[in-house]
Amino acid sequence: MSRMVKCAKLGKEAEGLDRQPYPGELGERIFNTISKEAWQEWIRYQTILINENRLSPIDPQHRAFLEKEMEKFLFGGGGEMPEQYTPPGE
Repeated sequence: MSRMVKCAKLGKEAEGLDRQPYPGELGERIFNTISKEAWQEWIRYQTILINENRLSPIDPQHRAFLEKEMEKFLFGGGGEMPEQYTPPGE
């Protein structure tokens, strides 16, 4: 049976992640309180941030920015789309 969590992002009981997706204390918090569905939403949003802002995940400053955005997105009510973002099909 799947592990269930009270998802902090979605505000409902949902299937939890199979493993800790990020290192350290933040990773533990995500594992314990974020659902698979919410994590997938973050992955899609992170991809947009990386592409639109031309970020490199190996750059320490870019990683710090993405970590702050991840916390905001998952625990702080969401994130804002980059100004220049145009959804596919528009």
